Amino acid sequence: MGRLTAIVLGAAAGGGFPQWNCRCPVCRLAWAGDARTKPRTQASLALSADGERWTLLNASPDLRVQLLATPALQPRAGPRDSPIAAVVLTGAEVDQVAGLLTLRERQGFTVFATTETVAALNANPIFGVLAAGVVTRKIVARNEPFSLPGGLDAELFAVPGKVALYLEGEDPALAAETGANVGVEIVCGSGRLVYVPGAAGLTRALRERLARADVVLFDATLFVDDEMIATGTGDKSGRRMGHMPLDGDDGTLAALAGLPGRRILTHINNTNPILIEGSLERRKVEDAGFEVAEDGMEIVL
Repeated sequence: MGRLTAIVLGAAAGGGFPQWNCRCPVCRLAWAGDARTKPRTQASLALSADGERWTLLNASPDLRVQLLATPALQPRAGPRDSPIAAVVLTGAEVDQVAGLLTLRERQGFTVFATTETVAALNANPIFGVLAAGVVTRKIVARNEPFSLPGGLDAELFAVPGKVALYLEGEDPALAAETGANVGVEIVCGSGRLVYVPGAAGLTRALRERLARADVVLFDATLFVDDEMIATGTGDKSGRRMGHMPLDGDDGTLAALAGLPGRRILTHINNTNPILIEGSLERRKVEDAGFEVAEDGMEIVL
């Protein structure tokens, strides 16, 4: 078995960075071409143990752009070919599943997801373009290991969160532990990587799982809970959207302090000032031992 290679295809939250219709203080710098602000596409990760067969963790709406930027995921031989052998979904949000529509040209691969996420795909007829005889949808139970192409072992696990925005009812649970929002643990030999792009909180069981990992990529949507309200870009707090903030006594930086492995922040909203290299907020997360993910970052275990 080879070593686990992970490529960050995208590190931004829904809408990407800069967001197409946003002139918040952070996006304003990006639109002006400020070198301190690197553009980022919507969050996704590509994984392989052999360099031949690759698994995507989530399929963002930016997938075509991400494929063009990532030679390892491009066709290699024959009239039809792709090294993408599987897609693992952590939920059914638009920025997690819309990229599946980019993969509709009758190319075989397997989609792995929970019962709740597969049900959301099945309920939307547009995903019928992924021909059932070509693309397999496989339901995976939480906390039960399963195998991915190329010798990777994986496991989905509960993460406090909520259902996709378009599936919310009148009074949605914001930090429930259901199959609607999960994390992914990937094991390759002695290497262990955990991907949690959305988290409303940190339970003891979740922290214990993160502590066993060599690398953790974790939700960094907002720096402070009222960030979107304060910038005039939205009327919801981070917690209302199912994301714990980075800063504060009950934030991610405090909750993940002391973890032994690499801690990399991903799923970063366009309003988050950690996207500005050298900012006070960026220095705070780096001084706390965290890295900030960017498109194209490569991790090898």
